[in-house]
Amino acid sequence: MRVGAARAVAAAWVRRYAARDPLVEGAFLSGSVPGLPVDAVLPVWSDVDVVVVRAEPAEKVGKFGWRGVLLEVTVVTWAELGSAEDVLGSWVFAPSLRRDGVLWDPSGRLVALRRRVVAGFADPVWVARRCAGVRQRAEVGLRAVTDVGPLHAQVSGWLFPTSLTAVLPLVAAGVDPTVRRRYVVAAEVLAAYGMGGRYPALLSLLDGGGVGVGAVRAHLAGLARVLALVAPVARTRFFFSGDLAPSAWPVVLAGSADLVAVGRHREAMFWIVATYARCLAVVEVDAPELVEEVSALLEAAVADLGVASAVARRRRALEVLAFLPGWCEEVRGLVGR
Repeated sequence: MRVGAARAVAAAWVRRYAARDPLVEGAFLSGSVPGLPVDAVLPVWSDVDVVVVRAEPAEKVGKFGWRGVLLEVTVVTWAELGSAEDVLGSWVFAPSLRRDGVLWDPSGRLVALRRRVVAGFADPVWVARRCAGVRQRAEVGLRAVTDVGPLHAQVSGWLFPTSLTAVLPLVAAGVDPTVRRRYVVAAEVLAAYGMGGRYPALLSLLDGGGVGVGAVRAHLAGLARVLALVAPVARTRFFFSGDLAPSAWPVVLAGSADLVAVGRHREAMFWIVATYARCLAVVEVDAPELVEEVSALLEAAVADLGVASAVARRRRALEVLAFLPGWCEEVRGLVGR
């Protein structure tokens, strides 16, 4: 399917959703799709991110297939979006609203907000503020790494803040942040700005220096088996439940396999481990008989990252914290280039 057709499907879903919910006051595209040419082919492992603006809070809709498109729908309020200045300082919302991705705007409020974001997006003051937001999120998360709580929470609590080191150069360079492919895009950005030599140190903070391609293929095969076990037993709703549904499997399985095929197997481990941890969170609640099996697979994956124990994860977190100040200074050089 072409990107333009996928965008049209997203817009049609928003219209249907808004017709059922009078509190919906706007919607816009997020993620990578707004930045793609409308005639480009949408990869099978890509979803279309939609942010719905609602007058009152509501649960995240999540990921689901509709008319041949995998949609990922998040709901926010105007208060959560904030003023134009709030959006300009947000590394989450600013990249989306500087693109031409408004899907539903009966009041014209989103279009007006977008005009202000487009005008100020590249201003170094706002770029610096967005970078500071990424750094703060990373530091808060890394300082909170702990040996308390279930394994899936400990691993996720280390993994996601660590990965924000890859988001920093994207935000500094004005490139749309991404989730699953953040390390790959960071490598591309750094290479484009003559900083490719810094990427190995960045990636090593994730995997300690390298995971072999054979091991990554084995972890991916194990994850495919686990997803097939989890889908029939999952009953409790988590914010990530849609990511584990069969309609979303291509995102992690085909998407990760593609990374392996092009020599980016180390980068693929980020989302493989994240998905293992989410599967473990589900079975701990809904299928305790599967906990031992899923735990063993997650433990094997984090062992290959060099952080098998809570002590090792805490040690790596401290390494990342020590890396961040200098890294922020380096990526600051990308602002305005």
